Amino acid sequence: MGTIVLFGGRSEIGVATAVRLAAGRKVVLAARRPDDLADQTAALRAAGAAEVVTVGFDADDVASHPALVRSLAEEHGPIETAIVAFGILGDARRAETDVEHALQIAHTDYYAQISVITLLVAALRDQAIDSTVIVFSSVAGVRVRRANYVYGSTKAGLDGFASGLADSLHGGNVRVLLARPGFVIGNMTRELMASGVKPAPMSVTADQVADAVVRAHRRGRGEVWIPGRLRPVFFGMRLLPRALWRRLPR
Repeated sequence: MGTIVLFGGRSEIGVATAVRLAAGRKVVLAARRPDDLADQTAALRAAGAAEVVTVGFDADDVASHPALVRSLAEEHGPIETAIVAFGILGDARRAETDVEHALQIAHTDYYAQISVITLLVAALRDQAIDSTVIVFSSVAGVRVRRANYVYGSTKAGLDGFASGLADSLHGGNVRVLLARPGFVIGNMTRELMASGVKPAPMSVTADQVADAVVRAHRRGRGEVWIPGRLRPVFFGMRLLPRALWRRLPR
């Protein structure tokens, strides 16, 4: 059995996904403050992981990514599943006027993602086993809303990047699974909801996202919408006239 690597070792969705795949496998958690992952490690061990290893990972320090990915492949490979689940939501209002904050969101949620994923794919291609890179996009990137256009634009870019990458890998030993969840009720959105923002219709939990992603992974699918009924909804939203689209509530 190959190793599972989670980039974003504190990600609620990422850990929930790894837990469902962990039985009998080595799991590597890559995160800032790797010595502070006791809860995540315990959850993976309880799920039957053969071994749990923690390593330092700073998503924004892209210069450190090549050495990290190389060491993961050499010391803990072969890698069977890489889960790329780091990111920030940011403050949508602040990002509209604070250029540094807007660039931080773009750097973490798009630029750094391209760095990690590109390096991962290059390393996985050299392995003797089939492997999967799980990428978390969002319905926020399917058609970007005015309410969170900075964050949404990063997801739109990431979605396009992952989709094109998946096509380029077709027929090889590496595949991409692109996940498009709706509004996720969890740690990342708790502060947002505390400020008065209500969960969007068809919201999901981290566990529901993980369940759907793992089902799609085991079936060899290339993309998954969570929940699935969001797919036809957003097909219709893409056709909505812009004058109506911009009026949608935050």
